[in-house]
Amino acid sequence: MSAEALREKIGDREVIASVSGGKDSTAMCLYLRELGIPYTAVHTITGWDHPDVMAYLEEVLPQHIGPIQMLRADVSVPEALMPHVLRLEAMLGHESPMVRLVIKKGMFPSRVRRFCTEAIKVKPIARFINGLDADAVNTVGVRASESAARARLPEWEEWRAIDCEVWRPIIRWTDQEVVDIHTRHAAPPNPLYLRGASRVGCWPCIFARKAEIRMMADTDPEHVDFLRELERVVASLARDRHEARGEEMDNDPSWFQAPLRNREGARSCWPIQRVVEWSRTRRGGRQMEIFAPPAREWGCMRWGVCDTGAGES
Repeated sequence: MSAEALREKIGDREVIASVSGGKDSTAMCLYLRELGIPYTAVHTITGWDHPDVMAYLEEVLPQHIGPIQMLRADVSVPEALMPHVLRLEAMLGHESPMVRLVIKKGMFPSRVRRFCTEAIKVKPIARFINGLDADAVNTVGVRASESAARARLPEWEEWRAIDCEVWRPIIRWTDQEVVDIHTRHAAPPNPLYLRGASRVGCWPCIFARKAEIRMMADTDPEHVDFLRELERVVASLARDRHEARGEEMDNDPSWFQAPLRNREGARSCWPIQRVVEWSRTRRGGRQMEIFAPPAREWGCMRWGVCDTGAGES
């Protein structure tokens, strides 16, 4: 669809650009600028981002895509649980809707109960759009090549929850097209990509890959310590809840709830420290990986800021 046809389709609706700090939402905003389509960029603060992501959103990205409005979920926590929240937030150094949500529920999000996205990402954006004076189009920077589920998404779709149309402008783009538009606009990528990260969302996401967990452990060991303490607190709350019901608890809750196989072949969810140890292994976790792939070099090569001559194999 041509730029003129797109502008006609949008009409007098306000375009809202959901910005994560990742390469795809940045590419989407740069593309909207190329199309001459005005937009309002918004970011939902989860309190679970890497500090460098927030610095990128606040200090670097606005120079290239314009101002970004910061939204935040209001997570009310029972007074009795607030001491846990305040102590954990002091460890992080900032207020965290994610921490508040986990403590309030006494459990971690999982593939089955993915309550984090709805509560601390979708609801603040929905509230913002519902408060607008004009109808809106919500643009989202997702691409079909990222997953089989996203490959099935249409470019345009009705978001019935808030009576709003969703537009995915770069749904058919390749990785190279994303890199190219950053280059055209001299927009530096999020610094985590240059360290080898394949995505820069939640730090860490419950769906984090093995290499991403290893990267977190190697570059941010303090956050591993924080996750260990968060697991301890949530496990304590879960045990209290089970005891009150006269029930036994099978396993302590853990942040990563994808069951991993032990040496005996049994599967269970591991605490963060064990997951970190596994992230540094190869061949199904049976052998320590002494020389990990040079992810930082690959990240620099991909974005054209370093010529190492290394291959990504």
